Amino acid sequence: MGSAMNPPSMSEAKPVPSRRRGRIQLLLIVLGVVGPMLLATGMYKLQFWVPEGRSYHGELIGNGQTRADLGVQADEQRWQILVTAPKDCAVDCQQLVYLARQIQISLGREAGRASHALAAAQPLSADYAAKLDREYPQLQRYPLDAGVFARTTGDKAVPQLWIVDPHGNLVLRYEPNVKGKDLLNDLRHLLKLSNIG
Repeated sequence: MGSAMNPPSMSEAKPVPSRRRGRIQLLLIVLGVVGPMLLATGMYKLQFWVPEGRSYHGELIGNGQTRADLGVQADEQRWQILVTAPKDCAVDCQQLVYLARQIQISLGREAGRASHALAAAQPLSADYAAKLDREYPQLQRYPLDAGVFARTTGDKAVPQLWIVDPHGNLVLRYEPNVKGKDLLNDLRHLLKLSNIG
């Protein structure tokens, strides 16, 4: 009768399986660390849940290609606005060269972190070369290997504008009809995020 009245002591209560609880906690910790990495990898590889919106206007080049893959040999240690002309530098090309210079000037205090350049596969006309010498004294000029350029870009014969990082990696590509404001916003954003160049 006395035992029915007294509650069981702590030593007589059913023990909580602490080993099982520890395993569950360890599993939750591992899932909390590894789970997001697996999810992110799956999203990248399988392209699901990828947001449609983007904050840049050009075509993002994220495959590790460099300026050399375009057929341009240069050693620029700053951000570069590079115009490529796989044929002669006609009207579209000349407009991009003008735009590249204006964008660099528009960077204001940050202008020293960037340069503008032209890589042409064919010699420039004497008149245009003289104009560049006279009006574009800071423009860097390089030869463009048209064969290498065609292999990399899929034989696009139109002039294009590229943003290249200080390590020579291609970051963004633009067609000849790019709007200067969009290009300037992209470059300013890159300079703001970057601690190189």
